[in-house]
Amino acid sequence: MYLQETPLDLAALVARVASADRGGIACFIGNVRDHHGGRAVRRLEYSAYLAMAEAECARIVAAAENRWPVAVALAHRIGGLDIGEAAVAVAAAGAHRDEAFDACRYVIEEVKRRVPIWKREFYTDGTVLWVDPTAEHASVPA
Repeated sequence: MYLQETPLDLAALVARVASADRGGIACFIGNVRDHHGGRAVRRLEYSAYLAMAEAECARIVAAAENRWPVAVALAHRIGGLDIGEAAVAVAAAGAHRDEAFDACRYVIEEVKRRVPIWKREFYTDGTVLWVDPTAEHASVPA
């Protein structure tokens, strides 16, 4: 499972890819920030088409593991999140840092581009918008 409603266990994610033959582990953690597009954010919610999102995450992880000699772990929250909570995390481990960094970046960029996960932001002024994760500052009223 890649999507979960419970807080991400970052140590467990790293432990899933760590091994004696993998000297480099690169991680990305995306936390909920308190602003977006010049507006103050109070909280947000992620929703997803679960079957499709899980399958697409699996394809992305498999592609990274086929392209580089790495092991990859990925987790993404769904449901309500508060400011500062981890929303997405990637850990990629390889014998060397270059492949770990490259695979980690590939995975997070592909997740943002391809996985059907939608973000709804709740602003401090009381408005709520759906945010397009593939476009800078693109949103529609909720």
